[in-house]
Amino acid sequence: MPKMSKAKPGTKSAAPRKEISGAALKSSRQVWPAGMEALAKAQQGGVKVFESLLKQGQRFEQKTKQAAADTAAAARGAAHAKAKEMQEMAGGTWDKLEQVFEDRVARALSKLGIPMQNDIQRLADRVDELSDAVNRLLKTKGAAPKPPAARAKKTTRGAKTMATHVARKTTRTRTKRAR
Repeated sequence: MPKMSKAKPGTKSAAPRKEISGAALKSSRQVWPAGMEALAKAQQGGVKVFESLLKQGQRFEQKTKQAAADTAAAARGAAHAKAKEMQEMAGGTWDKLEQVFEDRVARALSKLGIPMQNDIQRLADRVDELSDAVNRLLKTKGAAPKPPAARAKKTTRGAKTMATHVARKTTRTRTKRAR
């Protein structure tokens, strides 16, 4: 291979090199401020992009929170409605169970010949009516009627005695029927 000779300064080939080096040096000095300016513009644009993304994120967060709150409210409403429905069903069931129990107890007491409260009350009312009738008869015949307080006390005692008598008689009658 042929050797290339080095150009010496002052020859023709050295001048273009010097011009290229000067142009490169001048160009590199211009590149640095241009790069700094581009970096500053990119930073400004980056801040704007960041702020834009931040605003979008905040809007998205608000929408997500609202959707979650709406979903939670709907679920809470559905659960509340279901709980109320179940409570009503349970209440109705308890009422029915209570009524069945009361009916069975009443039938058992009736079979045993035990008078119920309304039976005793009817007897007490009847005793009061009879007592009033007796007092009216005594008045018409000239005898003094008994005072109301004594009559009330005796009526209550009489009603209890009468209820006991009726209960015993009913039990005897039912026992005879069962034989």
